[in-house]
Amino acid sequence: MSDTPHPDDGDLTKRHELPAEPTPTASSTSTPAADPTAVSDTPDLERYSPPSEARPEWSRHVDEPTPATTPERWYEPASTVASTPVVTAPVQPGRPSRGNTGTVLGAALLAAVLASGGTVAALNATGAFDRPGPARTTTPTATTVGANNQPVTIDESSATIDVAAAASPAVVRITTNSSVDTSTGNIPATGVGSGVIYDSNGWILTNRHVVEGSDTMTVELNDGRSFSGTVYGIDTLTDLAIVKIPATGLTAAKLGESNALKVGQLVVAIGSPLGTYSNSVTSGIVSAKGRSITTDGNQSLNNLIQTDAAINPGNSGGPLLDAGANVVGINTAIAADSNGIGFAIPIDIARPIMQQALDGKKLSRPYMGVVYRPIDRQVAAAQKLPVNDGALVIAGNGQGGSQPAIVPNSPADKAGIKEGDIIVKVNDQAIDGDHPLDATLSEFAPGDNVTVQLLRNGSSMTVSVTLGTRPSDL
Repeated sequence: MSDTPHPDDGDLTKRHELPAEPTPTASSTSTPAADPTAVSDTPDLERYSPPSEARPEWSRHVDEPTPATTPERWYEPASTVASTPVVTAPVQPGRPSRGNTGTVLGAALLAAVLASGGTVAALNATGAFDRPGPARTTTPTATTVGANNQPVTIDESSATIDVAAAASPAVVRITTNSSVDTSTGNIPATGVGSGVIYDSNGWILTNRHVVEGSDTMTVELNDGRSFSGTVYGIDTLTDLAIVKIPATGLTAAKLGESNALKVGQLVVAIGSPLGTYSNSVTSGIVSAKGRSITTDGNQSLNNLIQTDAAINPGNSGGPLLDAGANVVGINTAIAADSNGIGFAIPIDIARPIMQQALDGKKLSRPYMGVVYRPIDRQVAAAQKLPVNDGALVIAGNGQGGSQPAIVPNSPADKAGIKEGDIIVKVNDQAIDGDHPLDATLSEFAPGDNVTVQLLRNGSSMTVSVTLGTRPSDL
């Protein structure tokens, strides 16, 4: 692997390309009733469920009592509470039995009162009366992790509602017009995607494939206003682009930290699926991090967030948000022939070019000039390496390619990095599966000086590298 991401697998991933116009749906057409005798081309999966049967008489116990109705308030079984025995006074000879009956009834009543009082006292001593009743749950809950890595229990439904209300005003719909050169002439083409306002002065982050090659562009805000947009710059590393519109005082989205995301965390996607349903909201979880894919345009994208939040053509360029309505990614692709497998570019990778645009600089990416292979336990065992994490500087990234390990005259070459070196840290950031080398370098700018810790022949050493500008053809 080099500063240019290389595909790690053969996944072919669809970008969000749209037809010129959505296909109308005929609501008045009735559906004919199915023929019960017809045989389907795709037979239903056979299932088996045993029929319910009455309980046979031989299984009942002759002394089995009729189940009692559950009381309105539940207490411990009576067997756990000591009861007070009822003492019956003997009948004295020579006295009328009528008087004895009153004495017996009085004694029984007194015993009953004492017994009930003892039961209440016993229950009170066990804390039964202090126990809260079962909580009623109307919606499922989930656990997310904030920037301070402290777990917070949230209500998924309420969180999604709050995220939609807070972030929707910052989500835009982008319509592009271009002409396609064919053998019969130029044919007009229209595409629709999404974007997110990240600065109130009309700065918008979207996907490169949404706006690249467009002749004109219209940006529609959530409040219905429309502006003509221009492409400020295209990212040379990822599928990102910056768009500018002539407007001020806009609602900008809050930016989060994609590095703080946890697998299983709640996320929300907002965009214009199919180019028709503007500001549609879907929710899901972070399915995985650090994914690598190859798009149908043969572009390699690394370090992506995988999510099962519904993403469709037209969602491209829209934000992926956490439960606090912070943008943590930009939706970019869906897996071919899949259901619920979408990918987003982490916002931490997008942040440097967003700032470059605000500063009026040309969009550029840092460049070290090494070809490397990420190290895991399998690579470490195969190469007999002393560590299980890091980046092994190796020609062709160890996959038989023709690229040299060190690009001649590159920043790495000038800093003295050699083939076979293992890069273990950049500016005290350990290089591992969660922090690969290319993603770590993408958070710097060209011209930045970084400290690189290496392992060379088992010995540790440190070199200083002044990052260059990534060539546009990489």
